[in-house]
Parts: sequence; structure tokens; C-alpha cells
Amino acid sequence: MLKSYYKSRDRSFNLLKGNSTKLLNEFDFKFDMIFADPPYFLSNDGLSIQSGEIVSVNKGKWDKSRGFEYINNFNREWLKLARDKLKDNGTIWISGTIHNIFSVGQLLTELDFKILNIVTWQKTNPPPNFSCRFFTHSTEQIIWARKLKKVPHYYNYELMKQLNDGKQMKDVWQLPAIAPWEKSCTKHPTQKPLSVLTRIILASTRPSAWILDPFSGSSTTGIAANLLNRKYVGIDTEKEYLDIAIARKKEIEDTETADLYRSKIKGFHNNKELNKYLMEEEAEQYNKLCPEFI
Repeated sequence: MLKSYYKSRDRSFNLLKGNSTKLLNEFDFKFDMIFADPPYFLSNDGLSIQSGEIVSVNKGKWDKSRGFEYINNFNREWLKLARDKLKDNGTIWISGTIHNIFSVGQLLTELDFKILNIVTWQKTNPPPNFSCRFFTHSTEQIIWARKLKKVPHYYNYELMKQLNDGKQMKDVWQLPAIAPWEKSCTKHPTQKPLSVLTRIILASTRPSAWILDPFSGSSTTGIAANLLNRKYVGIDTEKEYLDIAIARKKEIEDTETADLYRSKIKGFHNNKELNKYLMEEEAEQYNKLCPEFI
């Protein structure tokens, strides 16, 4: 029987501690969406620049490269399990770089997912290139795929078009890396910004959807999900990061803090647009549930 590491009072934020490839075998729940930021396997004792200082690129033992065959086997195992935990109309988003994204794309095809897009997240504030021998790394790729080729998925086309000034949203997103206010409870070494997760979740889920992150880290996925009135399950092996996630969840249980954070998320025309959209979304859902009383 699964044992929660943490379950919030509103039951919308749930954490499990352990190896996702083992834990995913233990429950039958199906999710509307999965976001995964698996290990990139790039901790090779190299150097980078962060905030003007030279730092190691090493993230931890979990990110050490162990060869191409190991990476492929690892990705095949967790992707197969993730597919089984998706609803038939569900979709999965996987973030990566050149170190792992080609393996992920190949295995999605092998496992009969239908790849919908490969989104390029272009960072507006990337770190400079340390060696000065090739182009600055300023992008990450995020593959979006659905579980079944013949079962339609949900896509919030109208909102994405609204956010792109009335034009179809393209597969290149110019969004910043994490801001200082997103590190209020300290940060994970590969933490994603709320702006990226917010767009992903709004694009591909409806209110109250259940979202899984099998490599949850400090649970940016879960914080974004709860700020957007969605529900979340995160899995991670590291107590340190799970505890950061809990602190982040407790922060947004204060409604003023939650509203403030929503107003700071980038990708919107102004700091009120997201809150306004969520109010409209909630009203629409209510009207569908209770039409006879309206």
C-alpha cells in the first residue's frame, strides 16, 4: 500500500518519497496530464557561470551520465509506466536538452505515443557560455505527446491564441528562467520557472485535472497546478527537495501570497490577466455543473 510523504489539507497536493519506477507500479490511478523533467545526465564535472560566478555543472549522483545504453533503458522504463498511468485522452510533457531529449523522442515513438509538438523554450536570461568555443546554450526542448494516436486530446487553443495577441501560439516560447521570488524556500538545482509550467498546464488541462510529476524535485509542477486550481501528485527520492516542496505549498495556502505569485508569473499581458482568466474558468465550470440554477 502506498504511503504518502505529505498530503495537503485540501488534498490537492500529494507527495510520495521513493523511486518513481517502483512507486508507479503500486497504484492504478489515471492522470489527465504528466509533466516530467527527468535527469539530463549532464553532471560530468564541467563548469558553468551562474550569477557572474563560476560553478560546477554537477547536480547530484542522480544526474551522473552512465552511458547511452543506460540512459535509453532508464527512459524506456519510466515512460512505459507513465503511459500506463495516463487517461486515454491524456498527454505528457517531457523537458530535456541535447543530453537526453533524443533518447526520449525515440522512445516515445517506440512506445506508441503520438508526438504533438517539440516546444523550444528560449530563455530570456540564459547564463553565458563559459568556454567561448561554441554558441551559448539558451534553450531547452519540451516534447508534448498524447497517449493514443486515435483518441483526441485537450488543447486550450483559444487561450493560447489570446496570450499570443490573437495569433496561433507557436512552438517557440520566450520565457525567463526562475526569478528570485521563486526561490523563497531555497531552490532545486534544475528548478523550472512557474511561467513555463503555467503555460503547459493551462494549454493542456481543464480545471480540477490531476497532474503527475514523477521527478518532482521542489514541485514547481505542483505549485503551478494548485495556483491554477488543478490537483497534483509528485514523486521524488530526495527528502531535501520534498521538504522544499512542502514549504512552497504552505506558502501559497495564504490566499494573498497565492494571488501575488499569480500576478508575477510571466507570459501574460499584465499582472491581472491570469487571475481574471481563472475566475472566468471557474465560473464556466460552475455553469456546466449547475445549469438548472443559473
